[in-house]
Amino acid sequence: MLIVKKFGGSSVADRERIFNVARRCVGDYKAGNDVIVVLSAMGDTTDDLLALAKEINPNPPKREMDMLLTTGEQVSVALMSMALATMGIPAISLNAFQVAMHTTSSYCNARLKRIDSERIRRELDMRKIVIVTGFQGVNKYDDYTTLGRGGSDTTAVALAAALHADACEIYTDVEGVYTADPRKVPNARKLKEITYDEMLEFATLGAQVLHNRSVEMAKKYGVQLVVRSSLNNAEGTIVKEETTMEKMLISGVAVDKDVTRISVVGLKDKPGIAFRLFDMLAKHDINVDVILQSIGRDGTKDISFTVSQDQAQEAMDVLKNSQKQLTFQNISCKSNVAKVSVVGAGMATNPGVAAKMFEALYNVNINIKMISTSEIRISVLIEQDEADAAVKAIHDAFRLGE
Repeated sequence: MLIVKKFGGSSVADRERIFNVARRCVGDYKAGNDVIVVLSAMGDTTDDLLALAKEINPNPPKREMDMLLTTGEQVSVALMSMALATMGIPAISLNAFQVAMHTTSSYCNARLKRIDSERIRRELDMRKIVIVTGFQGVNKYDDYTTLGRGGSDTTAVALAAALHADACEIYTDVEGVYTADPRKVPNARKLKEITYDEMLEFATLGAQVLHNRSVEMAKKYGVQLVVRSSLNNAEGTIVKEETTMEKMLISGVAVDKDVTRISVVGLKDKPGIAFRLFDMLAKHDINVDVILQSIGRDGTKDISFTVSQDQAQEAMDVLKNSQKQLTFQNISCKSNVAKVSVVGAGMATNPGVAAKMFEALYNVNINIKMISTSEIRISVLIEQDEADAAVKAIHDAFRLGE
């Protein structure tokens, strides 16, 4: 069997945890399997590098940020290879350039295009454990790029797809996918399995278990994932196309506090104005989520939408520079908001989910500012300091802990 194993930063945060991961990999290796290990940077390394960059330049060039951030993973893979060597296990660390992992040229948020598998296959044929840097790639200019926070998950899935791996295991500091964040909701329950579509919603909505693009890729290429803890041997959660158990009405509740609401007031109420606004943002690679448009009055209308906090200032700058073209009156930005969502494949055939969710929020006196829905998701925008209470109230209302 060929097994791809991905370990996050907390799993390799220090010497003890590095050797813990090494022992887990050796177990599969000695059972006769080929093993590829994908690692994130150690502990808080990426955050430390980001802080260091801000000290030097508050608005650093994105290319140079990627040059800096890719060093974190190179440290962790080299140390892991050294750890395996002390255990008498042949291993080799490879960065994105050595593999090579080809990406688009969008610094800080690149997308994988293809992976050259020859080097990895050659090392596997020599019965080595191959340790690959997550989160990074190389563009057509031979520059390092990064895949966005959480991108090591995408690296692992891409390798599993390219090499037709028999298993892809994502190790983290929790034991799987839960009905809510177990650190905030003590009675949250671990799910045995979840569909790609449900997991994609969770990942997109702020559940920090899997990178959303890794789930998209897993679904596209049929890579079955297992999410489990790196700290114990508990059974994890299987992410796959269809679940064998009867679809639950709701699979869980997610919260995203990395949200900013932008309101554009006094736009002309005429065809094409919304297209022009959002097309302008799209051309700057700004991702828009929840959208609310008011009823037109006196020839004008208002549009509010959410973006991630790290794109908020850029979105504001783009719109301010286009005020004459878009002909709006003013613009405002609010960052202390959160998006709380319920997700479940069973929602499509069961009415009343929205009413139950809204009732739960009403019972704890939480006001809803914006609403967005899909076939398997309902999201609301609320005050950020009410987010944890909202998640617990909704979780209890749907009795997800039972």
